[in-house]
Amino acid sequence: MAENNGEEKLLAVARHIAKTLGHNTNMADDILQIFSNFDGRFSKENLADKVADGDPRACAALDHSLKSLDRRISQFVSSDRPIWADSADAVAFLDAVDELVAAVAEWSQLSTDKAFGACLARAEDMLQHAMFRLEDEFRSLMERAGESFDLTPPYRNGVESVENIPFDSEEEENELETAVNDGAEEDQIPVALPVTDYDIVIDALPAGTINDLHEIARRMVAGGFGKECSHVYSSCRREFLEESLSRLGLQKLSIEEVHKMPWQDLEDEIERWIKASNVSLKILFPSERRLCDRVFFGFSAAADLSFMEVCRGSTIQLLNFADAVAIGSRSPERLFRILDVFETLRDLIPEFEALFSDQYSVSLRNEAITIWKRLGEAIRGIFMELENLIRRDPAKVGVPGGGLHPITRYVMNYLRAACRSRQTLEQVFEDYGHPLKDYPKLDDRVAPNSSLSVQMDWIMELLESNLEAKSKIYNDPALCYVFLMNNGRYIVQKAKDSELGTLLGDDWIRKHTAKVRQYHVQYQRSSWNKVLGILKLDGSSNGSLGPNGPAKSMKEKLKMFNTQFENLCRVQSSWFVFDEQLREEIRIALEKILLPAYGSFIGRFHTELGKNADKYVKYGVEDIEVKLNDLFQGSSGSTGSRK
Repeated sequence: MAENNGEEKLLAVARHIAKTLGHNTNMADDILQIFSNFDGRFSKENLADKVADGDPRACAALDHSLKSLDRRISQFVSSDRPIWADSADAVAFLDAVDELVAAVAEWSQLSTDKAFGACLARAEDMLQHAMFRLEDEFRSLMERAGESFDLTPPYRNGVESVENIPFDSEEEENELETAVNDGAEEDQIPVALPVTDYDIVIDALPAGTINDLHEIARRMVAGGFGKECSHVYSSCRREFLEESLSRLGLQKLSIEEVHKMPWQDLEDEIERWIKASNVSLKILFPSERRLCDRVFFGFSAAADLSFMEVCRGSTIQLLNFADAVAIGSRSPERLFRILDVFETLRDLIPEFEALFSDQYSVSLRNEAITIWKRLGEAIRGIFMELENLIRRDPAKVGVPGGGLHPITRYVMNYLRAACRSRQTLEQVFEDYGHPLKDYPKLDDRVAPNSSLSVQMDWIMELLESNLEAKSKIYNDPALCYVFLMNNGRYIVQKAKDSELGTLLGDDWIRKHTAKVRQYHVQYQRSSWNKVLGILKLDGSSNGSLGPNGPAKSMKEKLKMFNTQFENLCRVQSSWFVFDEQLREEIRIALEKILLPAYGSFIGRFHTELGKNADKYVKYGVEDIEVKLNDLFQGSSGSTGSRK
């Protein structure tokens, strides 16, 4: 009883002081709050205990406490003036919100009490209005900070190194700036200058604003409005990222739009995509991660959710473009740009894994890996299309003069260029390549060093088979071998001293060099053996021809030689050997077999005919040599190119 009497007296004193100060109910509430700081009997915990005991005075005290909080909070909630325009107002509002959040949390356990439940409902309604105002203030702070952050050129006020070290020179700073044309039309999008240093972080918001945002976020999370806070944050930062990608020149394109683009336009778009992807994954996204962690410090789930919502749209835009490239046309000429996309995405996978590893964003990382693998499948599909292209190339009309066939030049230059990306291709074919059993058994094949070696060897086999089929178009066997010589020599030359030759191996080079020599021998036999046969002298039959028999026979042979030699020179001077060294090798080989035989024949002819021999001899040895030098010059349609 003594304790109750003491409490009643203390309450009476408080009310008396309030009446003395002007019958102000709100002031009475404040005084009650002051007394609660000195006496535990007036604390919320004590009041909660008394409510549980059914003490009606406790509910009255709660009502007074709520009225006090309502007065303090309402003056800010109903104000048209930004609260954070005055730091003192911001502190006062946050203190009131802290008390309200704490009260709701402490009193919620007594919500089953009817009288107390009504007070709690009022408190929760007040809390909701306070959260709405905090949300508005949060959005206003972000928008104002975004407006003050100069984006023309972007990042001038916001780019700093990880250690906040200033730029050493204006040139270094300019690497990160965007070229903007003064007075440009509104629909023109400035294009970013090249970025060479990715070891930077963008602080797009001032440090003071970040601290204010953190204080608001802390209250909203505590009040159960963490998701709402994340959504407001994300919507503002998402606009910044989208504008950044636009400034990097990247368009928002659907898969259908990508597939309908002319190839030249698509090549340009891929180039912009590569730059945008590197800047996004190495600068923009890490900077957003850092900003999220600072604003939502201590609330990892809210930071993860916000980061995912900020970056998701831009990430999907980047990945959708790569996916459109992966599932698009597999025409062989697209290989090199698709390799660029594959390599870019491959090199960025560590960034994807570092940035998108939490529960909210892990799907983005997985999608990046999936599309990267799909690009690998596309590369493999392009090589399959190249195989089909070689198979389908018709053997209808021979190349004039047995020169280089366009398919040879195309395939060899294509493979040589492709093998400059040998490391990437080996990765693709190791991961996606056919097992060796999928390929036809090839003669004298040794175990390949890699799946890429198998692929290159197989394409070369297809090309050689195609060329052999094309060689059969020529009616003249000698021209058939000139064609095979030309194309075989070109193949060996392109393979030598290149990554392609390394993949095919030294044994392959030696084998195909020997093939070219064999074609040379077969050409010589099929073309010049008959001429050489005419020059052969049979000394054993001279006596049976009578005194004038040898001379007559030799005159006939010489006439026959002249006719066939002239026909061969006339025909083969229109044939073409593209390689000057090969052309010289063929001529020297012909001179070695033809000039000694012809010289010997003419010497014998002079012996038999004496002074009359000169009127029958049309060509001297030097004349034969000159005629041989005119071989394989080709016509205008057969000269071709060595490139």
